Amino acid sequence: MDRTLTYSLIGIVLLGVTILELLSAWGGGTTYQSLAGFGVILFGVVSTPVISWSRVVFVAIGLMLFVAALVTRSDWQAITQAALNSAAFIAAFFTALTFLRSASASSPSIDECGRYLAEQPPGRRYAALTIGGHLFALVLNYGAISLLGGLAEASARREPNEEIRSHRIRRMLLAIQRGFVSMLPWSPLTFSVAISTSLVPGANWIDAAAYCVASGVILAGVGWGMDTLFKPRLSVPAPIRGKIEGSSASLLPLVSLLLLLVVTVGGVHVLSGVRAVDVVMVVVPLISAAWIAMQNRRDRPIFNAYLRARQYIIRDLSGYREEIVLLAMAGFIGTLGSKLLSPLVTTSGTDLSMFPGWMVLVSLVWLIPIAGQIGMNPILSVSLIAPLLPEASAIGVTPAAITTALTAGWALSGASSPFTATTLLVGHIARLSAWHVGLKWNGAYTVVCALALSAWVALVASL
Repeated sequence: MDRTLTYSLIGIVLLGVTILELLSAWGGGTTYQSLAGFGVILFGVVSTPVISWSRVVFVAIGLMLFVAALVTRSDWQAITQAALNSAAFIAAFFTALTFLRSASASSPSIDECGRYLAEQPPGRRYAALTIGGHLFALVLNYGAISLLGGLAEASARREPNEEIRSHRIRRMLLAIQRGFVSMLPWSPLTFSVAISTSLVPGANWIDAAAYCVASGVILAGVGWGMDTLFKPRLSVPAPIRGKIEGSSASLLPLVSLLLLLVVTVGGVHVLSGVRAVDVVMVVVPLISAAWIAMQNRRDRPIFNAYLRARQYIIRDLSGYREEIVLLAMAGFIGTLGSKLLSPLVTTSGTDLSMFPGWMVLVSLVWLIPIAGQIGMNPILSVSLIAPLLPEASAIGVTPAAITTALTAGWALSGASSPFTATTLLVGHIARLSAWHVGLKWNGAYTVVCALALSAWVALVASL
């Protein structure tokens, strides 16, 4: 098949999966969900010939687990469908949210905001980039690291002194990365929240939001505190900085967009009773299309929004095929793997309900980032671990407490695992290995945050 046609077909299939997933979530029933699962299979068939071998390995592992289920389980159809439902949700969620990144790519205000943050003076640069990384991540997801990191690196490279330049690059990139990971525990626009709340019975975003926001504050606060306490000592006087271009007003468009997203998603969730993550999949594309129309308000706004949406589906979506295969297969493998492991855990006599609730939750804070060190994507580890946990009431905690623990561990994995996109992107910009970024730059930070988050999760478990 011609590659251009293949890429177009990938986008069309992903659009179909997203529509079917939304119809199911908004009251359409299980038929649409089953069709969305079939759509994921079709996406895998079409995408596999045009993805790298490292992604094909995930597809092969998924097929092996399916064969294991077929051979060993009488309920193989039900557990395979559950795994396909997980993969379909992840593919649809990614498809819906990435349209916002496409809309932001043509926005001059986003670029201006990024440059303003990157040019802040040393006294407030770390805090500014942490906040900026946090806010940009809500809109651009991993694109926030690429955009802000690229601007920060370009700004630092203009520094003639090698010692100062090296320190600036490290501190600026860490501020951006830690701002990003501090967003992971709480934002309904992230996989960490979407998947955790979907896997924990009785969990929803509203109930866990306050606890998870506190987790984000801990992650950002520890980063700022460690940067302040362990500020590098220079062997030469710090240079005098020139006047910064722009003002804090540069942040207004981004802040306004984020407020609109949060208020709209929260409001529709409360009024409709539909899960926040399913509301996100409707609201984000609509706001993205409206944003594109506003950018073209003097030149056929509706028509241009249609053209951009068409381009996104036909051309741009196929560019994310590697990421979508990885994420969807991680959900499929984790879900099916947990279903296959569950009887083994039961027959082994392991009963997690025998342990105090706070101990179970604190173990999640450590287990997920440790799994990240051996190559397990957080989607995979959480999809594998969460279904094996006892009911919240069986260990004396609330579903919100379990969600808080899962998302905290997810964030720590994002900061430290050499196999996550955050460390890979930061390492690429800094021209260092992901191992260097994850373990040397962020090793102590991860341990301190894990201790602080363990205390916080234990407190939440007792409430």
